[in-house]
Amino acid sequence: MSTIREKREELEELMLSPHAIASKNSKGRLRPEAECPIRTCFQRDIDRISYSKAFRRLKHKTQVFLHPDGDHYRTRLTHTLEVSRIARTIARALRLNEDLTEAIALGHDLGHTPFGHAGERALGELYSGGFRHYDQSLRVVDRLEKGGLGLNLCEETRTGIQHHTVGHQGDPLEASIVRIADRVAYINHDADDAIRAGLLTEDHLPQEVREILGQSLTERINSIVLDIIEQSEDQPAIRMSPPVDSAVTTFRDFMFASVYYNPTAKGEEAKVKDVLGNIFDYYIKHPAKLPEDYRRLIEEDGLERVVVDYVSGMTDKFAMDTYTDLFIPASWHLR
Repeated sequence: MSTIREKREELEELMLSPHAIASKNSKGRLRPEAECPIRTCFQRDIDRISYSKAFRRLKHKTQVFLHPDGDHYRTRLTHTLEVSRIARTIARALRLNEDLTEAIALGHDLGHTPFGHAGERALGELYSGGFRHYDQSLRVVDRLEKGGLGLNLCEETRTGIQHHTVGHQGDPLEASIVRIADRVAYINHDADDAIRAGLLTEDHLPQEVREILGQSLTERINSIVLDIIEQSEDQPAIRMSPPVDSAVTTFRDFMFASVYYNPTAKGEEAKVKDVLGNIFDYYIKHPAKLPEDYRRLIEEDGLERVVVDYVSGMTDKFAMDTYTDLFIPASWHLR
């Protein structure tokens, strides 16, 4: 008698596009495992990522605004969930593998630092090997989770996570969907947050963006998603039409100029390098103070690499608390 998983795999053969990655055709895991009788391999990846410590920490990591004054600004977790929803919508419409798409989307930012891209730039300068959050995301799932065992994800999920910023030839279309969904999500929701913060109004957005994509957050996301689906249906690539692609590029360039490097929004970033730099130097000099799960990796991976792992995994609050405990006299702590 067929298991529930096997029945699902049979349904995939009937439902999925020839361009999709069927679960039963996965290249497998780093370490072979017995199959689950209920879940496909990509469903198991979703669960492993969702239950990971790194995923839970995303709710306390900055998206763009450092310590915003309000409850409705995006965090790295809400960004991840928005990417997942957009990506799954596209995958379903194109008859690609929704489970693989969701697994990649949920795991794509697990390696992000505290304090958003300011933290990423700071660690990139501090660490001799350089720091890229997409490579760190792969390291999180391969090496750091579960006390050094990693999550042992499928090859397709791992590839999609590592390549979610810059694509490579031969990537699954599901990975391409997450890559484009990530951009759709962040330019739109970061603009929404910037408007909420009073940095922008809708009228500040470029005319090309408003005319081609729409006058509101909902209209813009809907326009882009519909265009991607129309341009990519039954095609071996995920793409946008030239007018929409141009408008999205203009939108992204505008956001970098007006928000991501805006001195009002990013005025506190100069302090980020000081905070993370001091924490980094402290643990380089005092490796015995690292948690046991990290200390056990030093012999094989090297001290500097392990300190980067520990610091990059911190939430914004934990990083600030650590800095306070290490460098601020106890009598000066706010009570």
